[in-house]
Amino acid sequence: MGKYFGTDGFRGEANINLTADHAYQVGRFLGWYYAQQKRFSGNRARARIVIGKDTRRSSYMFEYALVAGVTASGADAYMLHVTTTPSVAWVTHVDEFDCGIMISASHNPFYDNGIKLLDGKGEKMGENTIALIEDYLDGRLNVFGQQVKELPFATKENIGCTVDYVSGRNRYIGYLISHGMYSFRGLKVGLDCANGASWSIAKAVFEALGAKTCVMGVEPDGLNINMGCGSTHIEALQQFVLDNQLDIGFAYDGDADRCLCVDEKGNVLTGDHILYAYACYMQDRGKLVDKPIVATVMSNFGLFKALAERGIDCVKTKVGDKYVYEYMSAHGCRLGGEQSGHIIFSKYATTGDGLLTSLKMMECMLARKKKMSELCEGFRMYPQELINVKVYDKAEAQADPDVQAKVREVEQTLGATGRILVRESGTEPVVRVMVEAESDEQCLALAQSVVDVIVEKGHAVK
Repeated sequence: MGKYFGTDGFRGEANINLTADHAYQVGRFLGWYYAQQKRFSGNRARARIVIGKDTRRSSYMFEYALVAGVTASGADAYMLHVTTTPSVAWVTHVDEFDCGIMISASHNPFYDNGIKLLDGKGEKMGENTIALIEDYLDGRLNVFGQQVKELPFATKENIGCTVDYVSGRNRYIGYLISHGMYSFRGLKVGLDCANGASWSIAKAVFEALGAKTCVMGVEPDGLNINMGCGSTHIEALQQFVLDNQLDIGFAYDGDADRCLCVDEKGNVLTGDHILYAYACYMQDRGKLVDKPIVATVMSNFGLFKALAERGIDCVKTKVGDKYVYEYMSAHGCRLGGEQSGHIIFSKYATTGDGLLTSLKMMECMLARKKKMSELCEGFRMYPQELINVKVYDKAEAQADPDVQAKVREVEQTLGATGRILVRESGTEPVVRVMVEAESDEQCLALAQSVVDVIVEKGHAVK
């Protein structure tokens, strides 16, 4: 991770550590950089950058700042308006844009925001390009064999223009609908759109496929994204499914690159459940083609055990859908994801896509002629406790000798009956302490013992 960009873009509290000026400067660099790349390759066409945003109040401010920077540098800015992160990735790749930008802080509260960058393939932008952006922000850019102190402004006919590109979002909706292999007629589906980017998309997709759709989290006001709803507050959808006697429910996060499920009994299906259910479905159809499922170190031990019992290989990466996709791309894997609900179907998408995930789970349920509660038979989640501690300095907190000693003590206590994982968040000033053990009580006690040391040593924000 760099100074500004983490595993999922440049994220921070709006106008505190991510400002409108940051967005303008990022736009300035991207517009100039991709225009220069074209010129060096002999292509005189104008650089084209596509931009989407979620429903946060600050997203509009950042959108306008990015557009100003992009066009001031001579590139054209195509505006998708409110849309999902995976739609920006899809449009960037299919319509051959030089890069894509999504303005969102995903599952974070409304006052945070972020700038996610995608390359021309719709994949997360490479570290080398990100490093150049950071150098530019710090005033020490050296690129194309020269030291660049000031970026030139485009003038006259070379100034970029803005293009309303809502048609790109609409074609993405059509692309999602094309994945409906079965009619959803007769099924009652609940959708929690988190008052976020999927609020105007999800219902249209499910109704086009015939479902009777009940929705919540579809009244964004700029301040209520992820507030008491969405995949980070799944309890709201659980009650919604039970109250309305629905067959299944899906919850998305603010930019809809995550999806969690609720079965007809009101039980939550995490990303691990989704990976297991769909892996079994692929195995039954002979679609795994000897490639492993890709999970992360945060996935539940029960997932690895259940997959092993089915004879399905699984590998672990670092936490972050970025790392999951990198492994999948390098090794030709077709299914991967995170417990949090980032699920990647590499045949169809370059990033986690909550709406696509929900459609694939509908397909899995209908093809196997099972209720959602029956799809994960044979998979038992081990008790797990995850405590997030907001800290002043993530690296310093983890490196503290007393914290490390307590972690080793917990490891010895657990032995082969569980595990502890302490890691930095890639998107927030948070250290995550996760323990898996044979009982909920043991998980909580051991996780809390580590948190207590972090607090006692003065690392936690009061």
